[in-house]
Amino acid sequence: MEASFEITLQMVIAVFTGISAQVLAAYLRVPSIVLLLLLGILLGSDGLGLLHPHLLGTGLEVIVALATAIILFEGGLNLDLRELGRVSISLQLLVTQGTLITLLGGSMAAHWLGEFPWNIAFLYASIVVVTGPTVVGPLLKQINVDRQVATLLEGEGVLIDPVGAILAFVVLDTIVNGDADPINAIIGLVVRLGIGGAIGGVGGYLMSLIFKRANFLSFELKNLVVLAVLWSLFILAQTIRSESGVMTTVIAGAVFANSSVPEERLLRSFKGQLTILSVSVLFILLAADLSIASVFALGWGSLFTVLVLMFVVRPINILFCTWNSDLNWRQKLFLSWVAPRGIVSASVASLFAILLTQRGINGGDAIKALVFLTIIMTVVCQGLTAGWVAKLLQITSKQATGAVIVGCNPLSLLIARFFQERGENVVIIDTDSEFFPQAEAQNLRVIARSALDADVLEEAGLAAVGTFLAMTNNGEVNFVLAQRAAEEFKPPRVLAVFPRDPQAPSGANSKVSQAFIPDLAIKSWNEYLNDGRVKLGTTTLDGAEFSSQQEHIQEKIRTGALLPLLLEREERLQIMPAIHEWEIGDRIIYLLHDPRPNLLKRLSGATQSTPLSLEKLSEVEEVPVAKLAQLSASEATGG
Repeated sequence: MEASFEITLQMVIAVFTGISAQVLAAYLRVPSIVLLLLLGILLGSDGLGLLHPHLLGTGLEVIVALATAIILFEGGLNLDLRELGRVSISLQLLVTQGTLITLLGGSMAAHWLGEFPWNIAFLYASIVVVTGPTVVGPLLKQINVDRQVATLLEGEGVLIDPVGAILAFVVLDTIVNGDADPINAIIGLVVRLGIGGAIGGVGGYLMSLIFKRANFLSFELKNLVVLAVLWSLFILAQTIRSESGVMTTVIAGAVFANSSVPEERLLRSFKGQLTILSVSVLFILLAADLSIASVFALGWGSLFTVLVLMFVVRPINILFCTWNSDLNWRQKLFLSWVAPRGIVSASVASLFAILLTQRGINGGDAIKALVFLTIIMTVVCQGLTAGWVAKLLQITSKQATGAVIVGCNPLSLLIARFFQERGENVVIIDTDSEFFPQAEAQNLRVIARSALDADVLEEAGLAAVGTFLAMTNNGEVNFVLAQRAAEEFKPPRVLAVFPRDPQAPSGANSKVSQAFIPDLAIKSWNEYLNDGRVKLGTTTLDGAEFSSQQEHIQEKIRTGALLPLLLEREERLQIMPAIHEWEIGDRIIYLLHDPRPNLLKRLSGATQSTPLSLEKLSEVEEVPVAKLAQLSASEATGG
């Protein structure tokens, strides 16, 4: 009874500490793995002595195996084949050629600098080939790096995990059995990947059928059925060929996620929660089992080994794997900087330490210590600085430029003109060709197809631009288009012209901002533009008259005389959202309705074909004296 209580206490402490670390990390906005490692070590035998994972015996290996299956399956669920297709060549090279570069570079560093024998050096390098999706994913969400870089890092983290884990077991098998034939090692790797991939593909399809066809099951039960099938597939693959199960879980998740399964978000939510729990418990237990003395015993050579892995091997890896890609030097530099190791490396290293010790082979504890040193250094150094580096290199998603506009009309062409003058790429999508000649005259790229087709949005390059704007004459369609763009392509700024209360679920428009003003009469303003009944103005909000300027402009907006189009802040141009806090120094570009008859307009020289010129307009710049007096009185009363 005492033994069972002791094991129960160990698990409760691990769960409570792990979840507490996740909560604290969310509050402090730091990578959770940093706190998980610190708290795990603090509670372990070299700290407060509250956690003793060795009491779990072989149960620790079972927990590691089943939890890893959940973590990798959740990683597979997050693989979007459409997004991966945009970086497919670089990703393939990172998973294949990059694995070889890291294996060779890491083993040479461990042998020459860490003074490990070649077999142990190769084993270490095979373990740290993988990057951690459970570290990379939350990190990328926190810093909002541009989508192309994020997709490449996420795809590398998920796909290289099974490859690296299987590679590590192949190397271990070679060391244990004394078989140095590289052909046998390669065959073993390919066979495991093939078996795991085949079982995972069939299993993922089976899971999708369950979700689609088993309507008699509740959502909660479907989620649990998928979990049961996942673990069954994992064990089946492991039974057929050891260590092929890790590939099975990733492929099963990827096939399921790309099978257009209804209510898939419910499963994602469930698996996401299980993953957080699994990562939290595993890191606490594995870190608590780490001997700090063994880490310090490694010496300076091992420290230099990790530094070479981070600052020499990784940049070489990225340089060769992205040589012919369209990534710029800033993106490549960020990819070179971010490669944190995570739970798979820690799990494999812990299991290897046990297996090597059982086989009487020296070096198990040293490998575990060196792997954890690698995890600590990469996570702390790269995890805590990634946001700062992304801002320094200007590759955060908020800094992405260019626009995709749905709706080819006078108003959209005017907006496109301003982005184009800034040197930003603009693509217009519409099925109505009425204004195509004007667009072509501006040298704008036009796609004459429906934006409801996701392939059209992909062709327009939406994944790499900063702004999506839907402004057709149909507000409901605009809202739906903007929702899809936000969910599938995740541009940093998504706006649409739609009614004040669109027919959408409550809170569904949180990712979509209403463009310009509420309830914009877009047809009327397009007619004004077409007939030349507008003026194009610009004004800058200054500190001395900020309140009066703002009130004067808002009053003209309320009367329907003024339409704010664009906002320039810190030299960045953006579409004006309907709800937005203006600041001192903001430059506003707007249209002012000029109701003069068309005949008088034409006599004064303004025609439909004459481009509008940007100017300061007295109607907006000169605040009426009565209004100034009223504002001054109200301010004095308030004082």
